[in-house]
Amino acid sequence: MYLYVYKFLPQTQVEGPGERACIYVQGCSIGCEGCITPKSWQEKINHKVKVKDIAETILQGPEIEGVTFSGGEPFEQAKTLAKLGNILQKESLSIVTFTGHVLENIVKSSNDDWHELLSVTDLLIDGPYMKDKLDLTRPWVGSSNQKYHFLTKRYQHIQSDINEIPNKIEIRLKDDGEIVINGIVRQKNIEDLLDGI
Repeated sequence: MYLYVYKFLPQTQVEGPGERACIYVQGCSIGCEGCITPKSWQEKINHKVKVKDIAETILQGPEIEGVTFSGGEPFEQAKTLAKLGNILQKESLSIVTFTGHVLENIVKSSNDDWHELLSVTDLLIDGPYMKDKLDLTRPWVGSSNQKYHFLTKRYQHIQSDINEIPNKIEIRLKDDGEIVINGIVRQKNIEDLLDGI
């Protein structure tokens, strides 16, 4: 079973609670206007990895408390991510899943793979990014319509204080000189930052 991956971060502090790995999957048919990762929309390009291989990479990597599934659109590879999520949860890692779908539609869906991915998710952050509802006052989201769903007890302790968690970004300089930025920030702020470098 293969997972199509747009980008993988073995360790990050800005893609959910605590120290996490983050998998940005390849493929998204939603295509939100203003999306920060439009290159992830195309299906089945970049590289594909076996579930057992990426699980091994995560488990042998830096010490983390969980893994975030982002995208692209994770529910377009729900079956594969559910399998990966099962492996990781057996090792006590948490799962945060981002989606452009809304929880109510996922629950009502007859797609068993969607239900399977939902069942391994501790924290679901749902809703499409809406450019006209830009809101960076809450962590990990970009527009006011997006919601947090605490599906297990794992992160319920942050529920009442979630608005106190600041948005942050991370900047990485790759060996080839490419600058990689992840996290939530206004596009204008990134442009200003890069102009200053």
